[in-house]
Amino acid sequence: MADASADRSPPSARDLRRVIVASLIGTTIEWYDFFLYGTAAALVFNKLFFPKADPLTGAMLAFTTYALGFVARPIGGLVFGHFGDRIGRKRLLMLSLVLMGLSSSLIGLLPTYAQIGAAAPLLLTALRLVQGFAVGGEWGGAVLMAGEFGDASRRGTWAGWPQVGVPAGNLLAAGVLAIMAAVQSNADFMAWGWRVPFLLSAALVAFGWWVRSRVAESPVFEAAVAHTGEPESAPALQALRARPGGIAIGAGLRLGENISYYIVTAVSITYATDVAHISRGAALNALLAGAAAEVVAMPLFSALSDRIGRRWIYAIGAGGMGIWAFAFFRLLDTGATVPVMAAIIVGLILHGAMYGPQAAFISELFPTRFRYSGASIAYQLTSVFAGSLAPIIALWLLHETHSTLAISIYVALACAVSVFAALRARETSGDTYAEIDARSPR
Repeated sequence: MADASADRSPPSARDLRRVIVASLIGTTIEWYDFFLYGTAAALVFNKLFFPKADPLTGAMLAFTTYALGFVARPIGGLVFGHFGDRIGRKRLLMLSLVLMGLSSSLIGLLPTYAQIGAAAPLLLTALRLVQGFAVGGEWGGAVLMAGEFGDASRRGTWAGWPQVGVPAGNLLAAGVLAIMAAVQSNADFMAWGWRVPFLLSAALVAFGWWVRSRVAESPVFEAAVAHTGEPESAPALQALRARPGGIAIGAGLRLGENISYYIVTAVSITYATDVAHISRGAALNALLAGAAAEVVAMPLFSALSDRIGRRWIYAIGAGGMGIWAFAFFRLLDTGATVPVMAAIIVGLILHGAMYGPQAAFISELFPTRFRYSGASIAYQLTSVFAGSLAPIIALWLLHETHSTLAISIYVALACAVSVFAALRARETSGDTYAEIDARSPR
C-alpha cells in the first residue's frame, strides 16, 4: 500500500474548489449548531433549564450538559471513523450533517423547566449527546476530504479550510444570537427569541446537504482500496496498535488548543456578564469580533505551515496562548469595550495559529487505510478531558479561589503540553500520502 496514492492523475481545480467549498460550508453549519449550544448555555440555559440555582451554579450545571456533548464526540469519531475508512468519507459526512441539524432543531422546540420540570434538562442533555456524536464524526471526514483532494505541497492550506468552519460557525452562532438580543427585549429573548437560531439550523442543513451531495469521493481513499483490494477490517484497533505515538502526539497537540478555545469563547461570556458585569450585547460583540479575526487569520497560518512547517507555527501559537492567558482576564476585568475586544481577538488569533495547521498535522500522523479512525481518535478523545471540562474547571477554580489566576495557570500548563507535542512530532509538511503510507507498511 506504500504507493496507493502515487501516480494518480490529480483532481481538477474545479473538483478541488468544490470539495473545499463543501467542506467549509458543511463544517460551518455543524459547528454553528454546536457552538450555538455553548453560547446559549452561557446566556439562556442556566436560567430556563436550571432556574433554582444561583447564577454561577446554574452556569456550571448548564456547562455540564454542554460538556456531555464532548463525551459523545469520541464515540462519534470511532463509529464514523470505522465506516469512513471502510466505505468512504462522503456518505459519513452527509449523515453527520443530518444528525446535527435534527438535534439542534429539536432543542429549539424544547419546553423549559417551568413547563415540564426535570424532564426539560434531561431532554436537553439527550439532544446534546446527539450533537456531540454527530460533530465527532464530522471533523475527520471534512479535513480528510479537503486534504486528500489537494496536493502535498499545499495540504496545510487545503485541509485548513474546513478548520475555518469552526470560527465561522462560532461567528454565525454569536451573530444570530446578537441580532436576536439586539432587536428584542430581554423578556422576549428569554421567552422565545433564543429558539429562532436553533430552528434556523434546519434550513442551513438543507443547504449543506445540497452542497455536499455534489462532491465526489476522496481519490486517495479510492486509490487505497483499489490497491489493497479491501479496506482495513478494524481501522480503529489498527490505529491504536500501529500508531500509539501518533495518537499521543495528536492528543497533546489538541490539549492546549482545545482548553484555551473554550476558555476564550465560552467561559469569557459567563465571566464577562456575571462577574465583570459587562452587558450581554457587548460580550457577544467582542466574541463576534474575535471570531471574525480568526476567520481571516487561520488560512494565513495554514498556508504558512506549508512554507515553514507545521511544528513551529503550532508551537508559537501554543506558547503565545499560554502567555496571553495571564493578560486575558485582566483585560476583561476593565469592563471597557476596547480592552475586552482586544482580549478575545488576540486570544482567538493565537488559537488560529494552532488550529489552522492542525488538520494537516494530525492527519499526516496516520496512513490512508486507518487515517479517518486514527485522526478522529486523536482529535476527539482529547475533547473529553479538555474542551468538555474546561468551562467547568474554570468556573470551579473561580468559585473556589475567587481569582482568575488559577484559570490562567490551567491554560498555560495545557499549552505547554501542546508546545512539547509540536516540537516532539515529525515534520510532515510536503510529504506525499504515498511517503506517509510507506512509513507504515501493512
